[in-house]
Amino acid sequence: MGEDGQLATAGEHPLISAAPEAAGAHTAADHALSADTRRLIADGVPANTRRAYARQWAAFTAWCTTQSRLALPATGATLAEYTAQLCAAGQAPASIEQALAAVRTMHRLSGHPNQPATEAARLALRAYKRHRAENGGRGQREAPPITIDALRAMVAACDLTTPIGLRDRLLLVLGLALMGRRSELVALNREDVREVSDGLEVVIRTSKTDKDSTGETIAIPRGSHPLTDPVAAWRDWLHVLDQAGDATPRLLRRVNRHGSIGPSLGADAVNVIVRDLAVRAGVPSADTITAHSLRAGGATVAYAAGVPVAIIAKHGRWAPTSPVVLRYIRAVDRWRDNAMRNVGL
Repeated sequence: MGEDGQLATAGEHPLISAAPEAAGAHTAADHALSADTRRLIADGVPANTRRAYARQWAAFTAWCTTQSRLALPATGATLAEYTAQLCAAGQAPASIEQALAAVRTMHRLSGHPNQPATEAARLALRAYKRHRAENGGRGQREAPPITIDALRAMVAACDLTTPIGLRDRLLLVLGLALMGRRSELVALNREDVREVSDGLEVVIRTSKTDKDSTGETIAIPRGSHPLTDPVAAWRDWLHVLDQAGDATPRLLRRVNRHGSIGPSLGADAVNVIVRDLAVRAGVPSADTITAHSLRAGGATVAYAAGVPVAIIAKHGRWAPTSPVVLRYIRAVDRWRDNAMRNVGL
């Protein structure tokens, strides 16, 4: 409005008058990205996803070169033929799905959205899955969930008189109680865990489904068993760190055979530790146990105890409609709500 109460004209509006009179054509500068900006964009994708997609894209482009085909932009026929080659090589369906996703993602980032067409490739993959099933193959193999009894057996296999044993105990207990991903566990700092009257509050600063890294605080109640009480496990490991006089922020650390505290524990090491303890504890199918078994186990035992699905999904930082949580639930329901239970067989 002008001083006289009338609407200001476009020429009088300060924002409009400050705007350029006409937009010019884009130049190379409008499309340029600095090295720092490129790094930030790349870091916006989880590191594991970047590595996997880079590996898949390199394999695809190498195959295209040998076949005298154009990798970017590729045609739907090229993608279908590549998919058929992966099927012929006996690759797991999940790996082939990842290859398709990597190719499409690279096309989108390179300015070729919705390319290449995937219908033919997915039909080929569907046929491959059916043939595998008919010949005794199975779909994606999932890590079996760790039950509470298995968890206690694995903690009992830890030597709790040593720093390694106390660290491994905390890793196991937090992994199941948090329904934690490997990346979340190894990223924990000491200050991210705080004891309160009811148990522990654990801050997960970022996660797979928290793409904007807003963070979330997860409450873990005190335990009823001395071996697997989260508060006791956290206190005992914190005492080890304090005794070592180590001020490094990371919570879970490497420990050498002499008990000396080292740098942060790596994500791959978590898998090794969990499987080794499962073997030592005599857990069924121990050779198939992974760190994800802790996450799956947390969801499974919670649902078996009557916790609603929505609460499990929120606690485990799954998307509300995640099919993964539903798979864990179905595994419990097929026994709890079995049609043949109590029929007198």
